[in-house]
Amino acid sequence: MKKTLLLISALMAGAAGFNYAQAQDRGNEELINVYSWYNTADRTYETVAEGEYQDGQMLNWGWNDKTMLFTAFRNPGPGRVAVYSWTNPTTKDQISVADDEFSDDQMIKMGYTGKKLQFYAATRRGPNTIAVYRWVGGRNNDWVTIPEEGNTDAYYKKGYRHKTFQFYGIPRSMDVKIYNQL
Repeated sequence: MKKTLLLISALMAGAAGFNYAQAQDRGNEELINVYSWYNTADRTYETVAEGEYQDGQMLNWGWNDKTMLFTAFRNPGPGRVAVYSWTNPTTKDQISVADDEFSDDQMIKMGYTGKKLQFYAATRRGPNTIAVYRWVGGRNNDWVTIPEEGNTDAYYKKGYRHKTFQFYGIPRSMDVKIYNQL
């Protein structure tokens, strides 16, 4: 009888551990990497969420210098804001704008079209988060999204100024697995 109870207890503990591991993997599916691409011809930056475009497409369109910016969320949740991509066909500028930054009407009046959901970002600082800012400048008054630990000196040298807070991202997806603090 004791052996049977021990065996059942061991099987249940193993199943619980397996379910916990599966839940951890599903939690990582919730995350999405966000990258910056640079177009040397237009001298503009574009913020792209993983899976938004294939790397080959971006390269064919003249974008290069893919740089990991931060990790965000795929789905809405408490304390998260939707982040959308907008494009200005006249200036060839692409920007990422949080839902609460500008109204759709304001964006359209500034010449932007093609609103497209990219990801969800945290609205409050928490463990394992990083502030993300928008800088404006460059030759075309380009808008660029940069995390606080990004290479801001390089952007400053290119004429980017007017730093404005946008939202919070996660600095590295590897930290999420290690600390599990989301």
